[in-house]
Amino acid sequence: MVDNRYATAVVIGSVLSLLAAVYLSVAVGTQYWYQYHSPPAVNTSDLRSLHKEFLESEFDEKTYSDALFRLNGTLGLWWRCILGPADSHWYKEPEPTMVTQCVTFTLPQQIEPKYKEVGNHNSETDLLRSYLWRCQFLLPLVSLSLVTLGALVGIFSCLCHSLAPMLVVGVFHLLAGFCSLATVCCFLAGMHLLHQATVLPEGVEHSLGWSLYLALVSSPLQMMTAALLIWASHSHRRSYRRMTIYRVA
Repeated sequence: MVDNRYATAVVIGSVLSLLAAVYLSVAVGTQYWYQYHSPPAVNTSDLRSLHKEFLESEFDEKTYSDALFRLNGTLGLWWRCILGPADSHWYKEPEPTMVTQCVTFTLPQQIEPKYKEVGNHNSETDLLRSYLWRCQFLLPLVSLSLVTLGALVGIFSCLCHSLAPMLVVGVFHLLAGFCSLATVCCFLAGMHLLHQATVLPEGVEHSLGWSLYLALVSSPLQMMTAALLIWASHSHRRSYRRMTIYRVA
């Protein structure tokens, strides 16, 4: 028999875990982790070449970074996007219709090394930026995997009518919370180092996007889930031991 207090803690923890998983999944799948606000361009020919290179050229950090800086770009864990014209002959129109155009990072591109001179493959490899970039896309996957594994253990626990496995589920969520928090930290550190290695065009403003905040919110939700589940499992075990001692006595 499970006390109502512990059952309530498990239910609340499950709801928080679901919210955290949804928030983190949306954050991983969207491109609004970081965004740039570019001033109106004077030379449209440069923008045309940047726009074309961004969409059609081979992957190059310098190329897509310049396009993000100057074309109101947004950056995510798996997407890089710019605000571009819907019409290929946009430069002939006084006010062309602008739409968001995105290119995904492939898995080989995610693990490519970063260089101390951005875009210069002959320069020395920047190990710190390289590992930060790899961690920022691996850690949320680890976090979601831990939550999924915890959910499977939780279902097994319910089928067995026991709260003991909830301790394991709580530990999984605690680790997932640290992974989510580390994802945000790695991303912010990587962007800071990128801005140090490059020169932003004059007038360009940059800010954090809502996708990053979703990932940041998922971390405390996962940690609260861990606290509730660990408390429920530990308290239920202590209560069960006291009841057993009382019956024996």
